[in-house]
Amino acid sequence: MKIQVIIGSVREGRTAIKVARWVQKGFEQLGLSTVQLELVDLKEWDLPIFSGANPPMTGIYDQPKQQAWADHIAQGDAFIFISPEYNHGYSPALKNALDYLGKEWSGKSAAYVGYGSTNGSRSIDQIRQVGTQLGLIDSSAVLEIREIFKRNSAETFEGNEFEIKALQSILEKLQRYHSR
Repeated sequence: MKIQVIIGSVREGRTAIKVARWVQKGFEQLGLSTVQLELVDLKEWDLPIFSGANPPMTGIYDQPKQQAWADHIAQGDAFIFISPEYNHGYSPALKNALDYLGKEWSGKSAAYVGYGSTNGSRSIDQIRQVGTQLGLIDSSAVLEIREIFKRNSAETFEGNEFEIKALQSILEKLQRYHSR
Protein backbone atom coordinates (compact mmCIF):
# COMPACT_ATOMS: atom_id res chain seq x y z
CA MET A 1 0.00 0.00 0.00
CA LYS A 2 1.33 3.41 -0.96
CA ILE A 3 0.19 6.40 1.10
CA GLN A 4 0.92 9.85 -0.27
CA VAL A 5 1.17 12.61 2.33
CA ILE A 6 0.08 15.81 0.58
CA ILE A 7 1.81 18.80 2.17
CA GLY A 8 -0.86 21.47 1.83
CA SER A 9 1.13 24.66 2.40
CA VAL A 10 3.66 26.42 0.21
CA ARG A 11 4.42 29.40 2.44
CA GLU A 12 7.89 30.29 3.65
CA GLY A 13 8.47 29.07 7.20
CA ARG A 14 5.51 26.70 6.91
CA THR A 15 4.57 24.31 9.67
CA ALA A 16 3.09 21.74 7.27
CA ILE A 17 6.51 20.40 6.26
CA LYS A 18 7.43 19.86 9.92
CA VAL A 19 4.18 18.04 10.57
CA ALA A 20 4.62 15.91 7.43
CA ARG A 21 8.12 14.89 8.49
CA TRP A 22 6.76 13.97 11.93
CA VAL A 23 4.07 11.84 10.24
CA GLN A 24 6.77 10.15 8.18
CA LYS A 25 8.91 9.50 11.25
CA GLY A 26 5.91 8.12 13.13
CA PHE A 27 5.07 5.69 10.35
CA GLU A 28 8.69 4.55 10.17
CA GLN A 29 8.67 3.88 13.92
CA LEU A 30 5.57 1.72 13.54
CA GLY A 31 7.74 -0.48 11.29
CA LEU A 32 5.11 -1.72 8.88
CA SER A 33 6.74 -3.22 5.82
CA THR A 34 3.45 -3.34 3.90
CA VAL A 35 3.11 0.45 3.84
CA GLN A 36 5.13 2.82 1.69
CA LEU A 37 4.83 6.48 2.66
CA GLU A 38 5.72 9.31 0.27
CA LEU A 39 5.80 13.01 1.07
CA VAL A 40 4.26 15.00 -1.80
CA ASP A 41 5.25 18.62 -1.39
CA LEU A 42 3.01 21.11 -3.21
CA LYS A 43 5.78 23.68 -2.95
CA GLU A 44 8.03 21.46 -5.08
CA TRP A 45 5.23 20.76 -7.55
CA ASP A 46 4.56 24.51 -7.97
CA LEU A 47 1.22 23.96 -9.71
CA PRO A 48 0.00 27.14 -11.42
CA ILE A 49 -3.63 28.12 -10.87
CA PHE A 50 -5.69 25.67 -12.87
CA SER A 51 -6.70 27.11 -16.23
CA GLY A 52 -7.11 24.05 -18.44
CA ALA A 53 -9.63 23.92 -21.24
CA ASN A 54 -11.26 20.68 -20.06
CA PRO A 55 -12.97 20.18 -16.72
CA PRO A 56 -10.69 17.90 -14.65
CA MET A 57 -13.52 15.44 -13.98
CA THR A 58 -13.34 14.44 -17.67
CA GLY A 59 -9.85 13.01 -17.15
CA ILE A 60 -8.71 14.78 -20.31
CA TYR A 61 -5.66 16.79 -19.33
CA ASP A 62 -4.38 19.30 -21.85
CA GLN A 63 -1.52 20.74 -19.80
CA PRO A 64 1.79 18.87 -19.34
CA LYS A 65 2.04 19.79 -15.64
CA GLN A 66 -1.53 18.65 -15.09
CA GLN A 67 -0.79 15.29 -16.74
CA ALA A 68 2.39 14.87 -14.67
CA TRP A 69 0.41 15.63 -11.48
CA ALA A 70 -2.27 13.13 -12.54
CA ASP A 71 0.31 10.43 -13.23
CA HIS A 72 1.92 10.98 -9.83
CA ILE A 73 -1.30 11.03 -7.82
CA ALA A 74 -2.54 7.92 -9.65
CA GLN A 75 0.32 6.01 -7.98
CA GLY A 76 -1.14 6.56 -4.51
CA ASP A 77 -3.50 4.10 -2.86
CA ALA A 78 -4.47 6.46 -0.04
CA PHE A 79 -3.77 10.02 1.05
CA ILE A 80 -3.06 11.98 4.19
CA PHE A 81 -3.73 15.67 3.69
CA ILE A 82 -1.68 17.97 5.93
CA SER A 83 -3.57 21.24 6.10
CA PRO A 84 -3.09 24.54 7.85
CA GLU A 85 -6.15 26.61 8.58
CA TYR A 86 -6.21 29.90 6.68
CA ASN A 87 -9.09 32.27 7.47
CA HIS A 88 -11.32 29.38 8.63
CA GLY A 89 -10.53 27.36 5.51
CA TYR A 90 -7.72 25.43 3.92
CA SER A 91 -4.88 26.70 1.80
CA PRO A 92 -5.44 27.82 -1.80
CA ALA A 93 -2.48 25.67 -2.89
CA LEU A 94 -4.22 22.56 -1.58
CA LYS A 95 -7.55 23.54 -3.14
CA ASN A 96 -5.83 24.07 -6.48
CA ALA A 97 -4.02 20.72 -6.26
CA LEU A 98 -7.29 18.91 -5.57
CA ASP A 99 -9.12 20.73 -8.35
CA TYR A 100 -6.44 19.85 -10.93
CA LEU A 101 -7.63 16.26 -11.20
CA GLY A 102 -10.67 14.05 -11.23
CA LYS A 103 -10.49 10.28 -11.47
CA GLU A 104 -7.07 9.99 -9.80
CA TRP A 105 -8.62 10.77 -6.41
CA SER A 106 -11.70 8.61 -6.84
CA GLY A 107 -12.11 5.44 -4.80
CA LYS A 108 -9.04 6.03 -2.63
CA SER A 109 -9.16 6.54 1.11
CA ALA A 110 -8.22 9.81 2.76
CA ALA A 111 -7.14 10.96 6.20
CA TYR A 112 -6.67 14.50 7.44
CA VAL A 113 -4.19 16.25 9.71
CA GLY A 114 -4.93 19.88 10.48
CA TYR A 115 -3.64 22.66 12.66
CA GLY A 116 -4.34 26.32 13.22
CA SER A 117 -6.61 28.61 15.19
CA THR A 118 -9.31 25.96 15.68
CA ASN A 119 -6.80 23.09 15.58
CA GLY A 120 -7.48 22.81 11.86
CA SER A 121 -11.06 21.63 12.29
CA ARG A 122 -12.54 24.11 9.80
CA SER A 123 -9.95 23.37 7.13
CA ILE A 124 -10.49 19.65 7.57
CA ASP A 125 -14.28 20.05 7.29
CA GLN A 126 -13.90 21.88 3.98
CA ILE A 127 -11.37 19.43 2.51
CA ARG A 128 -13.64 16.54 3.41
CA GLN A 129 -16.52 18.16 1.51
CA VAL A 130 -14.40 18.66 -1.58
CA GLY A 131 -12.88 15.19 -1.22
CA THR A 132 -16.32 13.61 -1.15
CA GLN A 133 -17.20 15.38 -4.39
CA LEU A 134 -13.97 14.10 -5.93
CA GLY A 135 -14.81 10.53 -4.91
CA LEU A 136 -12.30 10.18 -2.08
CA ILE A 137 -13.34 7.68 0.57
CA ASP A 138 -13.48 9.46 3.91
CA SER A 139 -11.87 7.07 6.38
CA SER A 140 -12.94 9.28 9.32
CA ALA A 141 -9.26 9.40 10.29
CA VAL A 142 -8.62 12.90 11.57
CA LEU A 143 -5.93 14.48 13.71
CA GLU A 144 -6.39 18.06 14.85
CA ILE A 145 -3.12 19.31 16.31
CA ARG A 146 -3.67 21.52 19.34
CA GLU A 147 -1.70 24.61 20.32
CA ILE A 148 0.46 24.54 17.20
CA PHE A 149 1.53 28.16 17.66
CA LYS A 150 3.02 27.40 21.09
CA ARG A 151 4.68 24.22 19.85
CA ASN A 152 6.13 25.40 16.54
CA SER A 153 9.30 27.19 17.61
CA ALA A 154 11.67 24.23 17.11
CA GLU A 155 13.02 23.06 13.76
CA THR A 156 11.03 19.84 14.09
CA PHE A 157 7.54 19.10 15.28
CA GLU A 158 7.10 16.48 17.99
CA GLY A 159 3.70 14.98 18.58
CA ASN A 160 2.41 14.27 22.03
CA GLU A 161 1.10 10.91 23.27
CA PHE A 162 -2.44 11.62 22.02
CA GLU A 163 -1.19 12.60 18.55
CA ILE A 164 1.02 9.52 18.27
CA LYS A 165 -1.99 7.30 19.05
CA ALA A 166 -4.08 9.24 16.54
CA LEU A 167 -1.39 8.71 13.90
CA GLN A 168 -1.49 4.97 14.53
CA SER A 169 -5.29 5.07 14.20
CA ILE A 170 -4.95 6.92 10.89
CA LEU A 171 -2.76 4.16 9.51
CA GLU A 172 -5.12 1.44 10.72
CA LYS A 173 -8.14 3.13 9.14
CA LEU A 174 -6.38 3.74 5.82
CA GLN A 175 -5.29 0.10 5.71
CA ARG A 176 -8.82 -1.08 6.55
CA TYR A 177 -10.36 0.94 3.74
CA HIS A 178 -7.65 -0.08 1.30
CA SER A 179 -8.22 -3.76 1.93
CA ARG A 180 -11.96 -3.57 1.15
